[in-house]
Amino acid sequence: MEKDDLNSKLKEIDIENRIWFIYIGIIFLSWQANYFEKKYYLNNDLQSKKKYQTIMIFIFTILLLVYAYFLKSSYESVKKIKPNDSNKKKLLIYGSYLASLLIFISGLIFLIITISDNNLDVEVAFD
Repeated sequence: MEKDDLNSKLKEIDIENRIWFIYIGIIFLSWQANYFEKKYYLNNDLQSKKKYQTIMIFIFTILLLVYAYFLKSSYESVKKIKPNDSNKKKLLIYGSYLASLLIFISGLIFLIITISDNNLDVEVAFD
């Protein structure tokens, strides 16, 4: 591996490590959101409902930014495909790009649902 490629790979790994910390924060925020959602349903507490919605919008906004990073990274890989790369490598790179695109689209849809659903009729989850 050339020095520029190695440095680029190490930088990418460093960014991914930082994203893991973001995911850990998302987990704690999700627990907090679930607390407020439960409080709203048990006590009809409108303040809790508002806090739940605000946290969920924040979560999905952050996730959408993370998904955008991975989509951009996958697109950069697609642009680097060489004509002499194996068909398997090309297929895997295109598959990774398609997966990143679909995850980004799903994150966008979840964010739109979270913003639009004022009555908490739709369960927005990562499943």
